Amino acid sequence: MRAAFTSIFHKSGSTSIPGKRDNAHNIQVGTPTASAANAAAASFAALVAQLGYLTASDIELVRKAYKFADEAHLGQLRKNGEPYITHPIAVAAQCTEWKLDAPALMAALMHDVMEDCGVTKSDLIEKFGSSVAELVDGLTKLDKLEFNTREENQAESFRKMLLAMARDVRVILIKLADRTHNMRTMSDMPREKWGRISSETLEIYAPIAHRLGLNQTYRELQDLSFRYSMPWRYNVLAKAVAKARNRRRDLIQKVQGELESTFSKAGINVQISGREKTLYSIYKKMDGKHLSFAQVTDIYGFRLIVPSVIDCYTALGILHQMYKPVPGRFKDHIAIGKVNGYQSLHTTLVGPSGVNVEFQMRTEAMNVVAESGVAAHWLYKDKSSNGMEAERLGTQWLQSLLDIQKETRDATEFWDHVKVDLFPDAVYVFTPKSQIMSLPRGATVVDFAYMIHSNLGDHLLAAKINNQQVPLRTELKNGDIVEVMTDPTSTPNPSWLGFVRTGRARSRIRHHLKTMAHSESMDLGLKLLTQALRAEGIEKLPDDPTRYQALWEKLFRFTGNKNRSDLLVDVGLGKRIASIVAKRIAALLSEMGEKPDPLLMTRERFMASDSLSQGAILLDGTENASVVYATCCRPLPGDQIIGYLGRGEGLAVHTADCSVGLKLQQKDSERFIGVEWSDEPLRNFETSIRVTVVNTKGVLARVAGTLANSEVDIVHVEMGQASAQDAAENTFIISVRDLSHLETVLKNLKRTPAVLNAERITHRVRGQATSEE
Repeated sequence: MRAAFTSIFHKSGSTSIPGKRDNAHNIQVGTPTASAANAAAASFAALVAQLGYLTASDIELVRKAYKFADEAHLGQLRKNGEPYITHPIAVAAQCTEWKLDAPALMAALMHDVMEDCGVTKSDLIEKFGSSVAELVDGLTKLDKLEFNTREENQAESFRKMLLAMARDVRVILIKLADRTHNMRTMSDMPREKWGRISSETLEIYAPIAHRLGLNQTYRELQDLSFRYSMPWRYNVLAKAVAKARNRRRDLIQKVQGELESTFSKAGINVQISGREKTLYSIYKKMDGKHLSFAQVTDIYGFRLIVPSVIDCYTALGILHQMYKPVPGRFKDHIAIGKVNGYQSLHTTLVGPSGVNVEFQMRTEAMNVVAESGVAAHWLYKDKSSNGMEAERLGTQWLQSLLDIQKETRDATEFWDHVKVDLFPDAVYVFTPKSQIMSLPRGATVVDFAYMIHSNLGDHLLAAKINNQQVPLRTELKNGDIVEVMTDPTSTPNPSWLGFVRTGRARSRIRHHLKTMAHSESMDLGLKLLTQALRAEGIEKLPDDPTRYQALWEKLFRFTGNKNRSDLLVDVGLGKRIASIVAKRIAALLSEMGEKPDPLLMTRERFMASDSLSQGAILLDGTENASVVYATCCRPLPGDQIIGYLGRGEGLAVHTADCSVGLKLQQKDSERFIGVEWSDEPLRNFETSIRVTVVNTKGVLARVAGTLANSEVDIVHVEMGQASAQDAAENTFIISVRDLSHLETVLKNLKRTPAVLNAERITHRVRGQATSEE
C-alpha cells in the first residue's frame, strides 16, 4: 500500500495565443555568452535524461532537431535573460511527460523556427521530413498574411491550428505544452499583457485540454490564468487555503489512517493519495454560489486507486460504511464515462468533525486516462485499451471540427462555433436503441438530431422524450430517452439558431440556410433574366458553352461576376437589374450576327404592364428565402400586388396600394417587376386584423374560439391597454388561405357576442395605417 498526501494547488499552466505570438514579445537579440550556452546545454541534457523510452536512433533525431533550433535561435534571449532555446526545450520536456514520439519532440523543439527565424516549410521537409514539417507548420502563426483586425488574425490562426490538430492530435499536445510553459513564465512578460493572455488561456486552451482529457494540464492552466488575471484575489485565497491546510492537517492524517486500516482489513490493495481543490475551482464555487471561503466545505479529497473495476464498487461500499454519504453527491462516471474518456466513481462523505470530504475510486488505467487523456495513447498503449479509447473519444471531437470547417468558411464564425463546443459540462441521454450520447449542458432535441447525423437534423420534424411529444427547443436532461421523427420535405428553421447549443448543429443550420437561399436566388434570377430576354426578342439564355464562351466572358467583364451562377444569384438578389443584363446579352448576340425575334419582342412588350419594366412572376408561397412578403401590408392571394427587387435583399412583395411600396416605386421604378398570384397558392399567408371588443370577462376566449372555428391559426396577439373603458382594441396576426378566407373570418368575428368591430390593418397611399372591412 502506498500513501501520500499531495497538493496540486501550486502547479501552473500553459500558453500561446492565436494571432500575436507570446514568445515574440519574449525575444531579445543579444550576444551569446559562455554562461548562456552552458545554460542551454544543461537544459538539453536534462531533456535527454527524460528520453529513456525512445530508441537510440530516435534520440539522435531529437538531438539533430535541437542543434538546428539552437542555431536558428542563436542570439535570441527571453525577457529573463535566458537563451531563447530554453523555451523550446521546456516545451519538449513537457511532451516527454506524455511520452510523445520523436517527431513530436522534434516539432516541439522547432515550433518557433518558421515564425521567428525565417525558416521555411521546404527547409524542414528537406532536413527532417514531411511529418515533422507538417507538425511545425500546424503550430505556426499567420503573421505574414494581412488581416483587417487582430481578432481576425486570432480567429484565422486558431482555425489553422485546430484543423491541423484534427489531422494530427500531436499538434494540440505540443501547443498545450507551449502554452503551459509560457504561462509558467508569465511573470517575465509585461504586466499589461497578463489579462489578455490569461483570458484567452481560460476561454480557449483550458477547455481544449479538458475536452482532450488532459486534466492535470486543464487544472494547471485554470490556476495560472486565475493567478495572472486576478492576482489580488488569487493571493488572498492562497493565504486562506494555506491557513486552512494547517488547521486541517490532523483531520487529513486521521482520515488517511482510518482508510489504510479499513482497506487493509478488507484485503484490498489500494493506493491512497490526498487531493485539494485548485484555487480556481474554489473561487468559481464561491463566486457561482455566493459563498464565503468558510462555507466551502469540500476543499479536501482522496483518490483511491484499486486493481479492478469491481474493486472500485467494493471500495465505494466500504467508504459508505465508514462515513455517512451526502445525498445527491454520488456520480458513476465508470458506467457512463465522460466524453473525453474520463472514468471514476465520485462520492462525498461527511468525515470527522462534520467536514465534507470527496472520494474518487478508479483503476490505474483509468487514472492514466484521467490525468493524460488523449496522451494516454502514448503513455499506456502497451498496458490497456483505455488509452486507445481516450484517443478515440478525443479524435471524435476533433473530427467534428472538420465537419464544421466544411460548412463554415469564415474564420471568425468558425471560432464562434468551436467556442460553443468547448463547454466542459455534459448531459448523457439515450437513443431508442439504448446507445449513450453525450451533449453539452443545455443542448436541445435539435442538437441531438445533428449529433447523430446531419441529414437527421436537416429533416427533423418532431421529437419525443421519454415517449412524450415535446417541442424541438426542449433542453435534454441526464437519462432522457430521445426519439426523433423526420420528413423528407422538412428543412432547418432559422429560429433553431436561437436555441441550439452545439457548434455542429449551428454551423450545419447556417450552411443549409445559406445554400437554400443561394439556390432559390439563382432560380429567381434565371426566371427574371429569361423574362427580360424575351422582352428583347430572345427566347432563352445562350447556353451552348462552345458557341457562346466569348459572349459569357465579355458579359462577366461587364457585370463583374466570376461565373454564370454568380450572375444569376446577383440578379435574383437585385444586385443586377435583369433588363440591363438582358440588353447587354442582346447587344453581344447582335455582334455575333444573331438578331432578336421581332414577333416575340412585340408580344412580350405588349403583355407587360406599362408601369413595370419586366414581365410578371407567378407566386404560390413556396419561394422561401428568395421572396419576402412585406410586413407593412401583408399581401394575400386575391390582392393586387407589386414586386420590388431590393439591392441584395431578393424580391419583396407589397400590395398595389401599399404606401411603402408606392414610395419605393416612385424612387426606384426600374427595380419593380410584375408579380401575380398563381391560381392555387400552396400555403397560408399572414395578415393583421384589429378586433374591437367590449371589456367583459371571457371575451378573448370567445374571439379565439371564433378564429379557430374559421380554420385560422393565430400567430401573434397584442392586447389593448387594460383600463376602465368599455371597449378595447386587440391586434391579431393570423394565417389565412386568401382574401376570400379573410373576408369570411371578419364576418364571423362581427357576429361574435361582445365584438364591436373587426377589420384588416393595411398601409395605404398616405403612409398611415388604415383599415378595411
